[in-house]
Amino acid sequence: MIKKMSDPSLDEKYIEGSGKLCFDGSLLKVRLDRVQLPGGRQAAREWIHHSGAVAIVPVLPDGRIVLVKQCRYPMGTVMWEIPAGKLDHGPKEEPEACARRELSEETGYEAASWQYLLTIATTPGFSDEVIHLYKAWDLVQTGQHCDEDEFITVAAFTVEELAAMAREGSLFDGKTLAALYAAGIMAQEKSRT
Repeated sequence: MIKKMSDPSLDEKYIEGSGKLCFDGSLLKVRLDRVQLPGGRQAAREWIHHSGAVAIVPVLPDGRIVLVKQCRYPMGTVMWEIPAGKLDHGPKEEPEACARRELSEETGYEAASWQYLLTIATTPGFSDEVIHLYKAWDLVQTGQHCDEDEFITVAAFTVEELAAMAREGSLFDGKTLAALYAAGIMAQEKSRT
């Protein structure tokens, strides 16, 4: 999980009563806060509240990794990624329960074995979103059942293929690359070259 740290020479302090909800969407909540900087001046901080998410590295018995391809509208492209999704089934959804649900929905696989890898802050300059990364194996195919607004292609890739995709720029999703390295998968490719 994320460890909170403090440094008096860097800390910014929220000015009580300054917070303003600028946008209240189903996925994002945009806020505008005033803070006091370490030197005493004040500044505005626009930031996005996000409920958090999970992402899973699904490993098939032959060592291939299952990825999903979907359109990412803000990026203007389709992207290969590991399956992922936001914590959204109630305010107290546990990350591993969310990971199990998302793996099943997006890929049609269920996993008997799970390992928590780490939690990453995705864009700490403007969002409080964190993603909990997992590795899953001992997969059994049960059938994909995406949400009605999701259109997803599923494919499996070898470690060599993933490394080539990253080098050529067709695999560039941050959570995917972080999870593949955290799971030791991309490190396998480095040791082969």
